[in-house]
Parts: sequence; structure tokens; C-alpha cells
Amino acid sequence: MHCRRLTYFVAVAEELSFTSAAERLHMAQPPLSQQIALLEKELGTALFDRSRRSVRLTPAGAALLPEARRLLAELDETAGMIRRVGDGSVGQLSIGFVPSAINGPLPELLRRFRAGRPDVELVLREMAPDPLVAAVERGRLDLGILYLPVSASGLTQQVLGEEELVLALPADHPATASSEIDLADLADEPFIMPERHDVPGLHAAVARAFTEAGVAPRIALRGVWLVQTVLGLVAAGIGPAVVPSSVATANRDGVVLRPIRGRHRVDLAAVWLPDRASAPLAAFVAELRTP
Repeated sequence: MHCRRLTYFVAVAEELSFTSAAERLHMAQPPLSQQIALLEKELGTALFDRSRRSVRLTPAGAALLPEARRLLAELDETAGMIRRVGDGSVGQLSIGFVPSAINGPLPELLRRFRAGRPDVELVLREMAPDPLVAAVERGRLDLGILYLPVSASGLTQQVLGEEELVLALPADHPATASSEIDLADLADEPFIMPERHDVPGLHAAVARAFTEAGVAPRIALRGVWLVQTVLGLVAAGIGPAVVPSSVATANRDGVVLRPIRGRHRVDLAAVWLPDRASAPLAAFVAELRTP
């Protein structure tokens, strides 16, 4: 049976008038009558008793009416589901992120995306930069969020925000009395340095800040990649550290943050494979690019 003929049949069955049904369907009556006749021929039975004064359903027509309504409703539901898949409203989106990204724009991005597409399943993974980029490159993650620079050339990048680098000091450190600190003034201090990954990221930005200040930092501890752990070590008095300003949201006891003299920044970015065919990914990327 043609779905359109079922639509015509339901209209006539509900109106019990070919004239009213034709008006409802915005078509002429003769083509409507012809389509109903073709449906009856296809089914091999009359669906309506017709007279000059009235139109009534036959027993076969009465039996078909609820089934026709059900079939048309299921067709509408299926078409709607396909449209939602096509525009990224359903499906799955997997995102990997470095832990400190949760202090920046990521929560608001996730909130907006989920508000607009509540039926998309979000798979979120907290990861170190190297395995994160590898997972995106191999298609195991749809998108990654981490600090630039990223050395993988085959990935599309979208900057999410620029953060100032600040100095994290133990609360009892004498330099906390200053409103702004030159790294050169702390040249003799042993610093906690972020781990150096294959992905340059935060380590490269921190190293560049020292280079621009003309300082070759002494290292109290290296190889720590979780910013939360870095702050804990600063609070323990192991040494100061250069960290992204978003760590201020963590409000770590025993740590004081101070601006660094000069402009030292790090970019947080999203990266993904440009040819990855995923409607939820395309929808998320559109959200990233929304002003």
C-alpha cells in the first residue's frame, strides 16, 4: 500500500465526506476519489459505502482505520528519528580532555550541547595529552580538548580560549606580598615543572615563559602532569609553579596565585579528524564555533 493512499483513506474515514476530505488535504475531489478506488482495488475490497447522501465505512474500512493510523504514526516517528540522526540530535559523542580543561570553558560547552541535544550519549574521558591525541588520530575518540601546541598535523584545531599563565606560590612564600612577579626575581627558586609529553602543550608554554624571562629554571620536581597535583605540591612547600589561570577555580588551600610580569599565555583547544563522519561531532563543532 502507498503511504499517501493511506493518508487519503484516513482523511475520508475521519470526515466521512470526500468533499471535506479533499478540502482538508488541499486537493481536488476527483483525484482523491481515484486514489481511494485504487486502494480498494489493491486490497480487493470496498472500504466505503457510498451514496448520494452519505459515506460510511465498510467493516473492512473500519478494520483498516486504526491500522492505517498506527502505520502512519510509525512512519512519522521513523522519519523524525532519521532526521535527528542526520542533524546530530541522537547518537554518541566521545570526548577526551586533559583534567585541567574542566576548570575552563569545557563545562559550559557540555551544558549547552546537552541542552540542545539531550538524546546524544556523551562519553567523557579524562586523559593525558599523548594518549588523548593518539585516541583521536585512531578514531577511538571523536574529539580531544588539551593545551596547544599540538604536534599532530592531521588534526583540525579550534581554540576554545586563551589563558594567562600565573605563578602558584606556597601561602607563606615572601613573594606573595607582591601584586605582580617577574620570573627573573625567582631565578634561584626550585620550580615544579609540568611533565614534558610528546604533545608539547602546557610544558612548551611554561618553558617559553621562562625563556622570555631569560631564566633557566632550577627544577625541584618534574614529571607531574596533573595541575591539581602540582598545586598540592606547591601547598606542601616543594616549590612554586607556573600554571594556567583557570586553576583559580580550584581555590586550593595553601596556594596563592600571582600574575607574572609580561604576557605569557596558553591556548586551550579542541582537536578532531577533519574527515570523521559523525553528525554529533559536526553538531558539537558548530557549538564550538558559535560566538
